[in-house]
Amino acid sequence: MDFRIKGSRTPQILMLSGMLALFLTSGPGLTEVRAAAAEKAQVDYKEIQIGPHAGGFEKLQLRGPDSRQQVIVTGVLSNGKKLDVTREVTYKIENPEMASITSDGYLTPLKDGETRLIATSKNGKSASIPVTIGGIAKPDSINFKNQVVPIFTKLTCNSGGCHGKASGQNGFKLSLLGFYPEDDYEFLVKEGRGRRLFPTSPAESLLLMKGTGITPHGGGKLVKQDSYEYRLLYRWIEQGMPYGNENDRSVASIKCYPPTRTMGQEQEQQISVIATYSDGSTEDVTRMALFEANDTEMAEVNKTGLVKTLKLSGEVAIMARYQGQVSTFRATIPLGVEVANLPKSKNLIDEAVFGKLKELGIPPSPVADDATFMRRVYIDITGGTPSEDEVQKFLADKDPAKRDKLIDKLIDSPAYADYFANKWNMVLRNKKLQPVDIAGTNAFYQWIWDSLYENKPYNEFVGDILSASGEFRQNPAVVWYREVNTVEEQVEDTAQLFLGLRIQCARCHHHPFEKWSQDDYYGLAAFFSRVGTKDPTLGSIGTRGFRDQRVYHKEGVASAKNIRSGENLKPTALGMQPMELSPERDPRVALVQWLSRTDNPFFAKALVNRYWKHFFGRGIVEPEDDMRATNPPANPELLDGLAKHFVESGFDLKELVRQICRSNAYQLSSLPNEYNLKDKQNFSRYYPKRLTAEVLYDVFHQVTNSSQRFSGLPADTKAIQITDATSAPYFLKVFGQPQADTACECERSQSANLAQSLHLLNSKEVQDKITGASSRAAMLAKDTKRTDEEKVKELYRWVYARAPKDEEMKFALSYIARHKEKPQIAYEDIIWALINTKEFLFNH
Repeated sequence: MDFRIKGSRTPQILMLSGMLALFLTSGPGLTEVRAAAAEKAQVDYKEIQIGPHAGGFEKLQLRGPDSRQQVIVTGVLSNGKKLDVTREVTYKIENPEMASITSDGYLTPLKDGETRLIATSKNGKSASIPVTIGGIAKPDSINFKNQVVPIFTKLTCNSGGCHGKASGQNGFKLSLLGFYPEDDYEFLVKEGRGRRLFPTSPAESLLLMKGTGITPHGGGKLVKQDSYEYRLLYRWIEQGMPYGNENDRSVASIKCYPPTRTMGQEQEQQISVIATYSDGSTEDVTRMALFEANDTEMAEVNKTGLVKTLKLSGEVAIMARYQGQVSTFRATIPLGVEVANLPKSKNLIDEAVFGKLKELGIPPSPVADDATFMRRVYIDITGGTPSEDEVQKFLADKDPAKRDKLIDKLIDSPAYADYFANKWNMVLRNKKLQPVDIAGTNAFYQWIWDSLYENKPYNEFVGDILSASGEFRQNPAVVWYREVNTVEEQVEDTAQLFLGLRIQCARCHHHPFEKWSQDDYYGLAAFFSRVGTKDPTLGSIGTRGFRDQRVYHKEGVASAKNIRSGENLKPTALGMQPMELSPERDPRVALVQWLSRTDNPFFAKALVNRYWKHFFGRGIVEPEDDMRATNPPANPELLDGLAKHFVESGFDLKELVRQICRSNAYQLSSLPNEYNLKDKQNFSRYYPKRLTAEVLYDVFHQVTNSSQRFSGLPADTKAIQITDATSAPYFLKVFGQPQADTACECERSQSANLAQSLHLLNSKEVQDKITGASSRAAMLAKDTKRTDEEKVKELYRWVYARAPKDEEMKFALSYIARHKEKPQIAYEDIIWALINTKEFLFNH
């Protein structure tokens, strides 16, 4: 392949590229490390415990022929460690006529009365628990909402890919995930001329014939005729398809038992799910619940609630979902290595991160060297890299506080505001769709920049946006309402951006993975129900095609109608009671006041998690804007502590950045040791991340001593200072720059692709800027006052913020010597090779 920039590039350049691409291709020897070997089958347990949770209930209660109980048996070692032995013990029912139990601990009632369940371990330890059974002789009628609908959910009949989608499937429709059982009853019992159900001959019902595959069914065979689900549906049809009464009990909450457990790698743990009903009664619903791991690389779970950990260490959550309620089981999976030499803890971040690593037995990488730290912190705070002169001075500085001083200097620089204004500009969806929009776009961008540079408290920054009124010339924050111009967008962007909650699902139905209902959604929407817009007074500009309108508060009672129930809901903050607001009061102000409350459970956590993701490449909760009970943080103490500090600082964004960057957790090396290579969530090292499109473009120009003009902007404008993403050049688009279409940072693509590689390797733009008359290669070639060794050192300081290694220097000098007649070509080749290495393309 010909890689020449001018003429044919020599084959040696390929060798040069390989020699110089050292980053992330070398490092300490990596060996797969396992935790301590799993305990042998014959374990000497100190005791065993029976129940749905460790310690056990006083007794197990089952009522009715359809009740079941997933028994949990825990073996306790002499050191206090607890292991699941549910499938290892031998079970015995004292009176076998009363109940039966399978080898995996699934207890089924047979007859009314009392008996006792006995479990015996292989080492002879035993435990027992009373069992009380009722309602067998005179069973209650089957309840459609509590017993039938969960079957449709478990078998995925009412999922979005089957009958639960808006149009249904093949003429049969169910509500999504069974959130509206009254509709499901109507669809099932009364539609289709009664073809689906035959009370006089239940087995002939289309519902059962399709489910068992007797009649062709697009969803395949879902149940067997001897299964629990089939028998329950059969009896329900036989009873005349009762629905139940309005005052029947309903599921109020569910809980996983055990709630937490420390497990080894590749170990199993059975969990049970207990539902608590509105009347205070409880029932085991394990086999009817749906399970899902939040990290499938750490653990897997089957349909019966059996969790199996894999080969990674850390914390994993298993979500259980039943009847619109959710709960989680959390497993801590230590690596088990002794952690003796932790870096010094500088602040609360280090205490939380290193405390977790010690608990998990994952030794962290050492603190990075000065050169690595300098380049890293420049990129993460300013979106640029240091100059060659700045690198020399910093590396020569012997002041032990020089890192902290550099952080302070960068935070107070205009470049900090440039970089973070670029970040906020995108998620606040500030862009122009037509030329006349540019005035408002520029004004909003400048307002964001000023707010960040002046360090406006974050709660005020958000409050000024959400409660903005007037015209953009007097109040630029109103431009947010230009793109976010419907109540639905305002609700969803507010929740995702400022609360870390993806509440979009609740617009049409109950959130499938969270507690938020349609009432919660429209209660939040009521805060935006009195936002009015009208054409501004623009003088000679006129109003034709002008999208920047005047935003104002329309006096009146604030409310939003639930599209399903038709109920008009008052403004209600999430998890709070409805607010009584006078007609003349702008409800958005009340929303902002709630956001700023020190006890708000979402606001501060959402921001610190978003900023943590910016600096570490991974959120404490991941994704950073999907913070829910079923997606818990990797380090709860870290998230809570950082959010508390942020609130106590007065929502000081610069102080948050300072805390993060000063921590030794942030300053760890990115090179893994033999223990933390696979760690992806505990921050035992710095996780390398690709440079964003704008940063890469700016750093490329700095290294090559070139520039790029952007339409409508001053000549010295950098890529991170572009106010409008829609006018960006091809380079930025191919490297994943977002177009400010959504409030999600996921719109920015950080993945690599072939087009990017080809653009850096051989595009005319890159070649021209490397070989230009005033390029760095030309400058170095013309410099006859310094030795080639000095010039190579300078080049490495520009590119990597470090001096070249001995082998790099040796190879570069020999390459230059081979082109002593045309030294510029040699420097062009070296620069080309350096900018195509991972060390340049990644922040590490």
